[in-house]
Amino acid sequence: MIKRLTSYLMITIMLFTGVPLQAYAGVIGTDQAIAAGQHAQRIERLQEMLAREDVRQELVSRGVDPADASERVAALTEEELASLAGQIDKLPAGGDAVAVLGVVFLVLLVLEVVGVINIFK
Repeated sequence: MIKRLTSYLMITIMLFTGVPLQAYAGVIGTDQAIAAGQHAQRIERLQEMLAREDVRQELVSRGVDPADASERVAALTEEELASLAGQIDKLPAGGDAVAVLGVVFLVLLVLEVVGVINIFK
């Protein structure tokens, strides 16, 4: 009796072991491919801004580690990046101190909302 149950169990296991698993692939739409490219470009643009010496000095003067800010920018969602990029695009060109402070303030605000830092009490 036990031999018969064991043999049935082994036969069942052997049958299911030989069944190949199927993999499914889907087609990626153009809009998804473009969105992924824009996401990477926005992150790269913000990382370049954070790499500037004047921005790094402002972050340090406000008590924010530039490495933490860089990590947080890399973890931003698409909506957060779009909002931040839109606000940066509205700033005046020329790299004046007001624009730099605006960008720093936006980055600090995002870090504050997420809870990485606690500046605005």
